[in-house]
Amino acid sequence: MDNANFLQDLFGMQGQVAVVIGGAGALGLCLSTGLGKNGAKIVVADVNEEACKTAVAKLEAEGIEAIYKTVNVTDKASLCELREAALALTGQVDMLVNCAGINVGNNFLDVDGDQWDKIMSVNLKGTMLSCQVFIEAMLANKDGGSILNIGSVNSARPLSRVFAYAASKAGVVNLTRNIAQEFGTRGIRCNAICPGFFPAEQNRKLLDAKRVENIMNGTPMRRYGDPNELVGAAILLLSKKAGSYITGSPVYVDGGFTASWF
Repeated sequence: MDNANFLQDLFGMQGQVAVVIGGAGALGLCLSTGLGKNGAKIVVADVNEEACKTAVAKLEAEGIEAIYKTVNVTDKASLCELREAALALTGQVDMLVNCAGINVGNNFLDVDGDQWDKIMSVNLKGTMLSCQVFIEAMLANKDGGSILNIGSVNSARPLSRVFAYAASKAGVVNLTRNIAQEFGTRGIRCNAICPGFFPAEQNRKLLDAKRVENIMNGTPMRRYGDPNELVGAAILLLSKKAGSYITGSPVYVDGGFTASWF
């Protein structure tokens, strides 16, 4: 076996199906593209149908086989409909990526219950429900399946002004570990990528000059991340061979932020 075939055998995803929830967002689309270029068929799932259509068109332009299905991650029935649509593609779902998430910035005393509940509902409850629904399908697979949740540097290091978001992402990592423990002998692996600072529309308004200075001072690489820098970690954690003994692990892709003493 030559080197190229060795790497393809180790990391390749030919013929596998990946459901990417939140797949029409910047991070979700980037991961969808990376998995698709690695051979996976992609099911883009998001709440906005027009955004889904745009995402699928971009994937198809890259030569990636993709379909879409709108979904409400806080509604189990909606997630079940998504699962059935995905199963109709090839009869099996191999990978689930949970990218759906929202964030609101506030001082602690200004956080209200409705805001807290909405963030927890999408970020944590939505991740839990989607894992429930797709684990049911993966248990029927001969070779199980792999789940990738999206945590955050906030999972380990709480930051000011994003109290609900930080709590929800800490919960995502705890949930990831619990799922890994529960299904480790049944062929289901569950890991999390915990990104550092990747500016996007939902968090850009929180990045005032002082906050940016603090972030850069606490990031050894002294720069923001690019969404494409998450793809390698995702492929490793989701791949059946390269990631076969990795489960329950939060992998921090953060330029060293969580390693910094600053």
